[in-house]
Amino acid sequence: MSEVMDALPGIEQIRAAATRIAPHAWVTPVMRSPVLDTLSGAVLHFKCEHLQRGGAFKFRGACNAVWALSDAQAAHGVVTHSSGNHGNALALAAATRGIAAHVVVPEGAVRAKVEAIERAGAILHRCAPNQTAREAKAAEVQQATGAVLVHPYADTRVMAGQGTLALELLQQAPGLDALIIPVGGGGLASGVAIAAHATDPGLTLFGAEPQGADDAARSLASGQRVTSVVPETVCDGLRALIGVTNLDALRQHHVQLITVSDEETIAAMQLIWAELKQVVEVSSATVLAAILKQPERFAGRRIGVIISGGNVDLQALPW
Repeated sequence: MSEVMDALPGIEQIRAAATRIAPHAWVTPVMRSPVLDTLSGAVLHFKCEHLQRGGAFKFRGACNAVWALSDAQAAHGVVTHSSGNHGNALALAAATRGIAAHVVVPEGAVRAKVEAIERAGAILHRCAPNQTAREAKAAEVQQATGAVLVHPYADTRVMAGQGTLALELLQQAPGLDALIIPVGGGGLASGVAIAAHATDPGLTLFGAEPQGADDAARSLASGQRVTSVVPETVCDGLRALIGVTNLDALRQHHVQLITVSDEETIAAMQLIWAELKQVVEVSSATVLAAILKQPERFAGRRIGVIISGGNVDLQALPW
């Protein structure tokens, strides 16, 4: 396991991450749509992380983790387990420092995402498609190579890197009333929540989660982490169970979760394509689906809508 997997980052770590990744990460645009404003009854500001390096917000956290390593640590490379965007991001980030990236990929992962990981220069290791197998294989690679584990979401450095997104968005779109974030393992949601409330304590925070992978919503409702959910959703980027520290962050920052069906999410993905002219992953569309499902919670407010990724297999669209 990583030596930095037990603590949430503070705002100073997130600000340090912003400085650290600035030479490598891209400042992504914020887009508007009068049609989507009218449909939602809110003023929507779409933070387009699908236009980040590697096609997803994941590059921020991976880049921070890679450049936070000492030279001695970096010499042995990095390792992670990922079904897509985090593996791609870590390989790209490792390339900026000239070190090896080992990525454990479960069988059955989205073909386009696996190909992207390979193109980014990662050394691939296959495993069975379950969390236990992923973690066991990553530990095996770590033992054999001395590589540093960079967990997809339960890593302080990764969460700090993801939090830089909120710092950037709140500068680009001042005066927001709320943010809404896709929730899977919780690395993005926790980093953004910490950075957002350090910047503006009055912001309301929402999370969007697939009904078929609603462990975070169940965990918040029950007061304890629910691990019995077997994910069944087209949102492949949001199938991971919420991390322990990530759940703590959602609870501490009063993140309100809205669950959405796959049908609602696919419809929102098509709307984004039609109105913003942007191809985004189905996981990313959960945020717009949540707004359209419960418009009374957003009506008349200025909302930061985080579009998390755009690595779509155009030969296997979900409709």
